[in-house]
Amino acid sequence: MKRGRLPLTALRSFEAAGRLGSFTLAADELSVSQAAVSRQVKELEAELGKPLFERRHRSVRLTAAGRSLLDVLSRSFDAMDASLSEIRGRRGGGLLEISAEPSFAACWLVSHLEDFRAGHPEIDVAVDSDMRLIEFRTHEAEIAIRHGMDAKAWPRTEADLVVEVDLVPVIAPALLASGPPLRTPADLLAHTLLHEENRSVWERWFAAAGVEGVPLGRAQIFAEGNLVLQAVLRGHGVALVDRFLAAEDITAGRIVQPFDLSIRHGAYWLVARSFKRLSPEARAFRQWLLQRIAASGGT
Repeated sequence: MKRGRLPLTALRSFEAAGRLGSFTLAADELSVSQAAVSRQVKELEAELGKPLFERRHRSVRLTAAGRSLLDVLSRSFDAMDASLSEIRGRRGGGLLEISAEPSFAACWLVSHLEDFRAGHPEIDVAVDSDMRLIEFRTHEAEIAIRHGMDAKAWPRTEADLVVEVDLVPVIAPALLASGPPLRTPADLLAHTLLHEENRSVWERWFAAAGVEGVPLGRAQIFAEGNLVLQAVLRGHGVALVDRFLAAEDITAGRIVQPFDLSIRHGAYWLVARSFKRLSPEARAFRQWLLQRIAASGGT
């Protein structure tokens, strides 16, 4: 097919839908209607004479042909976006944009950013607290900090290990003094258990402690780890928190770790499209972050 006849609009719609796994999300990203995305993908399929998606109830899945085309298109669009960004001068200029997991941003990054700024006063930092996996395209952050349970890499990106996550039980000193005594791990069941997202993590910790088949009782469930930590600090119950992120509160005595038993809960990763193509600002931040955490015993 001649380049002048390439269906660029349809290819862009297909790439977004395939990458995001949803016509609706693709429409949101492209600022068009879901019907427009669907129509453009159908026109592309008609042009190719092959289906690119398996359409199911409320979901779509790429066919083999779709996966092959998506791989080429995503790499091509990424390369075009990177080239356009360099020409525009989007990077540099003393501004560093970082996308960080909310818990990492609230519990560690904010309190340590001044240390980075002290060493690099010429760099302004913009932090976007977001859980979504960004694509590192125009108008998005250049570098991201992400949590992964099992993943050590993400499509079309590079990743550095920042710190492994170990969850430990913690409680506010006042609640520890006034509530039921904690002599064994099972005694935690007499307190309100605070959960991040669901009860499965506490179930894993109790199983590791040899406490099995016991109902978890009263509970409060929060969407993010930093909300759980705030609830613990206010004496609302006991929680499993990231030992690294809660280290300052534990050391200062604002919360108490009654038992040393921990369970592994994934890790935080520093993610970028390409570490070799980072701006000077992003390279400085990467070096500082990894050295700062290594010095604190995080890795």
